[in-house]
Amino acid sequence: MAKKEMEVVKGLDLKRYMGRWYEIASFPSMFQPKNGVNTRATYTLREDGTVNVLNETWSDGKRGSIEGSAYKADPSSDEAKLKVKFYVPPFLPIIPVTGDYWVLYIDDEYQYAVVGQPSRRYLWILSRYNHIDDETYNQLVRKAENQGYDVSKLHKTPQTDPPPEGEGPKDTKGIWWIKSILGK
Repeated sequence: MAKKEMEVVKGLDLKRYMGRWYEIASFPSMFQPKNGVNTRATYTLREDGTVNVLNETWSDGKRGSIEGSAYKADPSSDEAKLKVKFYVPPFLPIIPVTGDYWVLYIDDEYQYAVVGQPSRRYLWILSRYNHIDDETYNQLVRKAENQGYDVSKLHKTPQTDPPPEGEGPKDTKGIWWIKSILGK
């Protein structure tokens, strides 16, 4: 049975979407460190209309990060279907790897988001805060479930209080980020 087409947010206000988002839960990836904590993404709008993407996570006290860029898959569409491009490996930008980033839900205040991709192998629940209450979380999970996701695979991302400031010691490997995001 073919799953119905995913519904994507229309008319996403990219300016309002910018800033820091904390990963509340995601589908674990075999490439992501099992003990990754405080995972977050910071989006910054560039002058040319593309978005600078900085993804960070902490594992064994070290910060892993990777930067890339996002842009609308179809500039003429009002659907929030973005392409995200990273260079592999991050410290040697030679091979661009592109993945899908579809905003499936955003609340009116731009505080919570559900992000997926057409294969439904990857799913992220994001929030402006590093903790959200169970009721809100369950509502976001239901939104993903209604889009055909197997939400039993969701794994909550541990977030500490307060979240880490600054960058901390670096994990230069960083490769897992790309693979986790692109589902490769």
